[in-house]
Amino acid sequence: MKKVCFLVPPVLIGEHPAERSSGCTRVVYPTPNIYELQVAACVEQRYNVTYMDCVNHSITIEQLLATIKRSPADVYVIWTVNLSVQNDIEVVRQIHEVAPLSWVLLLGPGAGYFANECHVDERTVVVHGEPELTVMEWLDKIDTDSDWHDIDGISYLLHTEHHRNKMRPLMKDLDALPVPARHLVSDIVYRNPKLKRTPYTTMVTSRNCPFRCIYCVPSSLTFAREIEYKTYNNRKPPISFRSPEKVAEDIRQLAAEGIKAIGFMDDNFIWNEQRTAAICEVLKETGIVWGCQARVDAITEPIAQLLGKSGCMYVDLGIESFNDKILEYIHKGITSEQIYRAIHLLQKYNVPVKLNILIGTSPLETKETIKDTIRKAKKLHVDQLMINIVSPFPGTQFYHMALENGWLKDGVYTPTDVQRESILNYPNLTNKEMEHMLFVSNLSYFLSPRFVWKQMRKFRSWSDFTHALRSLKIKLFG
Repeated sequence: MKKVCFLVPPVLIGEHPAERSSGCTRVVYPTPNIYELQVAACVEQRYNVTYMDCVNHSITIEQLLATIKRSPADVYVIWTVNLSVQNDIEVVRQIHEVAPLSWVLLLGPGAGYFANECHVDERTVVVHGEPELTVMEWLDKIDTDSDWHDIDGISYLLHTEHHRNKMRPLMKDLDALPVPARHLVSDIVYRNPKLKRTPYTTMVTSRNCPFRCIYCVPSSLTFAREIEYKTYNNRKPPISFRSPEKVAEDIRQLAAEGIKAIGFMDDNFIWNEQRTAAICEVLKETGIVWGCQARVDAITEPIAQLLGKSGCMYVDLGIESFNDKILEYIHKGITSEQIYRAIHLLQKYNVPVKLNILIGTSPLETKETIKDTIRKAKKLHVDQLMINIVSPFPGTQFYHMALENGWLKDGVYTPTDVQRESILNYPNLTNKEMEHMLFVSNLSYFLSPRFVWKQMRKFRSWSDFTHALRSLKIKLFG
């Protein structure tokens, strides 16, 4: 039986590890990579699986290489995002210096977009798009010494030439997937400062988002799927859903295992009242507190009421701006009036609101529009305000616009942490101005007496408080 090790590599390049679930920031607080754990669950049905998180267990590259040299796995699997690409490539090189016969599979959006750079050698294979079926077919071929070079959804290096096979069709039945292999990370305590209860985990009930925001990469799995699907179809992939019945079954299992809090990682958790009601019912039944991401135009009065009665401790609303011209330019598909209405409804039913503002999504942005949006957001007294800077991710419409219009600093894309860095220069707004406004705005908000007092009242233990304080320090100062 092949030995497969899922690996979160140590940090060799830069000071802080990449967050591999969202894929666009450095780690502020540890989050289980539910997408990777879903692949691991599929693999362990037929193979011997281990999981080595060098970041959370403070394993150095020297310690990792010593372990690999002593007892190498047959296959190492690394979930790669843009911020980790160069780091992961270097780790793969060093793995193959001590274990030249081991294979490395690179999954995720970083590997998918920068595939040729990731073809380190002929024993490194990139999995494009949705990974589960591709990984299993490749492993089965390797396990039986069969030729694998024609498998859909992979790319590789052979005799110094890069090869990329055709796209694998997306999965049709998400219910057929096993429960993510959370037991592989059971020795790590995960916390979400917005939920303030442990044990905490994440969960996904759907894949992808149909809306047309020009800049958006909601999660690393979505990004990987979109990069691959758009390459062959020139449009976003369709949404896939797990059934409410299967979601309810999994929530009950998590409750039985002692989970107290769940963060739903769906790009959009709320689609209609019937589906939302079914999931809310089991969350209320189990007493699990939870939070999710949603669009403001999905928040109706019945929805807000359902959330309020079922233990929802935050709804993460991506509003980006209160300027209607900017919202129209970025194809957000909402208006400032809808933003106000959604916030009003959620607050009416005591559902905490987290607003996400994204600086620089449009050349219409100025210092004045940024200040106006932040001022309006603060007046609403939401539970939390998160401000980041847009990044022109390759594969998005915004990336092509930035290239064509010369908005990219130095003319090329480089991976950036949206929590503090910008590579955009507009005629009326520079990257340094955006970075300064972001820092000052975050500092004034997170250190305000109102925010501090509101959050302090919600902590249930000294440990949760200290972890939240550490996350805030990383958020503000790195």
